[in-house]
Amino acid sequence: MSASPTIVQRRIGIAAVACVLAFTLIGVRLLHLTLLHGAPANAAVLSPRAVASRADILDRNGELLARDLITHDLSVEPYMLSDAAAAAHELALATGANEQRLLREMEDRRKPNQFVLVARQVTPDVQDSLTELGLSGLEFDPAMKRYYPLGLAASQVIGQTDADGKGVTGIELGLDKSLRRGQRAQLSLDMRIQYVLTEQAQEALSEYNARAAGGIVLNVNSGEILAMTSLRDPSAPPEPHDRGNPDRNRMLRDVYELGSVFKIFAFTLAMQDHTVRLDQSLPIGSGFKVGRYTIHDAEHMPATLTVRDVLAQSSNAGTAQIALRSGPERQQAFLRSMGLLSRVRSEDPEGAKPLFPRHWGQIETATVGFGHGISVSPLSFVTAAATVVNGGRRITPTFLKQNHDRRGEQVISPEASATMRQLLRYVVTDGTGKLADVPGYNIGGKTGSAEKTTGRHYVAHKLLTSFCAVFPIDNPKYIVFVLLDEPHGANASGVMALAGHTAAPLAGRVVAKIAPMLGVPMEGPAF
Repeated sequence: MSASPTIVQRRIGIAAVACVLAFTLIGVRLLHLTLLHGAPANAAVLSPRAVASRADILDRNGELLARDLITHDLSVEPYMLSDAAAAAHELALATGANEQRLLREMEDRRKPNQFVLVARQVTPDVQDSLTELGLSGLEFDPAMKRYYPLGLAASQVIGQTDADGKGVTGIELGLDKSLRRGQRAQLSLDMRIQYVLTEQAQEALSEYNARAAGGIVLNVNSGEILAMTSLRDPSAPPEPHDRGNPDRNRMLRDVYELGSVFKIFAFTLAMQDHTVRLDQSLPIGSGFKVGRYTIHDAEHMPATLTVRDVLAQSSNAGTAQIALRSGPERQQAFLRSMGLLSRVRSEDPEGAKPLFPRHWGQIETATVGFGHGISVSPLSFVTAAATVVNGGRRITPTFLKQNHDRRGEQVISPEASATMRQLLRYVVTDGTGKLADVPGYNIGGKTGSAEKTTGRHYVAHKLLTSFCAVFPIDNPKYIVFVLLDEPHGANASGVMALAGHTAAPLAGRVVAKIAPMLGVPMEGPAF
């Protein structure tokens, strides 16, 4: 029989139980603080909240264009701060947040579990410096920051996301749902081609003191956009249609009267309907009268030109006559079938609507024939031009890698397409496009010089020049389209400012650099 515990032993046992209970309560409290507040009062907290990741965007060769990186959004619980004013000052210095805003919101939220957002997407170095400050009540919530490793390269095509990771422009907007579901996007862009196009456009922008420059490289059989760039002179005031965003994608979101490059479609329709013969002569002289208007040419023309030379020398008077042989109804129906009277569709949903005459009579038919009175986006033009040269089959532009022939229904006859390829080659060998020629690559193409408008009037010295280059012309694979807005200065004044002297050589330089990259073999004379 054991002895009963003494009074001292009982007191020791009671004290031991009390200690166990005390330590248990402390442990529960610490666990509570860890789960609900993340750390002791004077430590920064990393919240365990899960964050969804937006999928990568790659170029056609697998080069990374966009990726989500884990960052943290910083919040603070004012209730846990001993000196809100000092904390607001320190946080503002570290993050760039507005100090007055922080202090005002801190003073309004002095109850437990009320937080003030300090800054989004805090970088690791800022996070480390804030942790060293030892401020109470800081909380770092996991977030995602969209990272573009190539910087501004193709940025207008790729687009942007907002602070919540939602696409707001470009491909980020067009593919927003699939990217947020984690579906990786491999674009048709080839960054090698993108760099060349942007570099050459930038050099031309400087050489000709232009307001803006841009370009597109497109596969005529798959519709894949290999490159697209839009540049502007940062010192030039933005155009009225810039709408506060002078750096947006002009090749897709703007429409232009492209001028003579649009003659491609008047001639394609004439070849399709056999309304003229290539060796047929047309009177040019001092102009062509339509109603009470007389259509003149930018440069002196002979009294007559063959149909072939009307295109090669880019005669407005001759093209107006050819367009009128088709007539208003047929011309309008043809341009609609080519997709030029509707918004161009692609993975980027921001394609601009074209502008064209409400009343489509004889005068409108004549002017539209040579590219005045109708405005389309460069991508819309390039897409239609691809149909002209690819055998006459409809194509849909795409920013996604395809690697297969995507030509659709027959829009114009293969014979008309073949004739147009011969005519476009003739423009380069014997017409206004001579400076676009690159030995060994048999380029075909067309110049475009359009007077810009101020109000309802055209201004002669304000030109928009462009060139559409197709290569290799006997078996087309690619189109290079370039555009210069108001080229001028010592290297581009008077006649020297026209497309044959500005846009044409730019297109030729681009072709010369990208053709080897694309595996296009050098060849002998075409046709």
